[in-house]
Amino acid sequence: MSPLKIKKGTSRHSAYDLRDPHSDVIESHTLAVVVDNEAGVLARVIGLFSGRGYNIDSLTVAEIDHTGHRSRITIVTRGTPAVIEQIKAQLGRIVPVHEVHDLTVEGPSVERELALFKVAGTGDKRVEALRLADIFRANVVDSTLGSFVFEITGTPEKIDAFAELMRPLGLAEVARTGVAALGRGIVEG
Repeated sequence: MSPLKIKKGTSRHSAYDLRDPHSDVIESHTLAVVVDNEAGVLARVIGLFSGRGYNIDSLTVAEIDHTGHRSRITIVTRGTPAVIEQIKAQLGRIVPVHEVHDLTVEGPSVERELALFKVAGTGDKRVEALRLADIFRANVVDSTLGSFVFEITGTPEKIDAFAELMRPLGLAEVARTGVAALGRGIVEG
């Protein structure tokens, strides 16, 4: 019987946390933070990142409970496992923070992003842009004689791939919402 060929820390879907907390490998993590919906809370959370030199790759915020005045902040950030643990611990100490979840390590999750792409072009480039948009299931939400605005929803990787294909066809502008994410399965407790 041959040994399993599992590289340490390669699968975020593993039943075991195989990552070395002392590793210097940079990882991307999606954090979901539930906070009180009051003035200054977002600034305090963002201040934690900027004050310590941590980068934010994506940030989305919306109220999730109107009666309880709670909002959910979804942050995609990068760092070593030790830095990610430090970020989570420091977020948990901020007073209006109720919950901090690292969706990357808590199990399977669903991540989606919405983007708008303005693609300017005529002739064959215009036809090719429409063909690729159909393949990616992007919707045309505005059209003029010289440009299209496409709306696309999907994983950040899908959005990036669509952008790369549109670039040579006349990509003029991009607007992205940032990642919205939820853990899969039943919530216990």
